[in-house]
Amino acid sequence: MSEAQILRTVLDRWKSAVDAHEPDRVAACFTDDAIFQGLQPYTVGRAGVAAYYAGQPLGLTAAYGIREIRRLAEDVMLGYLEVEFGFTDRPALIVNLGVLLRRVDGDWLIGHYQVSRLT
Repeated sequence: MSEAQILRTVLDRWKSAVDAHEPDRVAACFTDDAIFQGLQPYTVGRAGVAAYYAGQPLGLTAAYGIREIRRLAEDVMLGYLEVEFGFTDRPALIVNLGVLLRRVDGDWLIGHYQVSRLT
């Protein structure tokens, strides 16, 4: 599988869970020790990811575009994306997202998630 296919597979799983407002399924896209930085203080681990997405409004959607991909090692990949988070009651929010994917027991998971908002 190519780097782009790997990244899309992981992010499509993440997007599907975000769009369905299923925080535990979102968290399952992450490693047990993932560092997660959304637009609130950072957390470590799946419980923090689930809590973050549980606090997001119903109707939140995510649409992403891949900007860059780097294979850092056999089991480590870096992705840089633009993500548009859509809301039902306010304008969309566009952010930059850096993710570090790790292959754990044959499955690619997000080990680091860093959102930045440029004004």
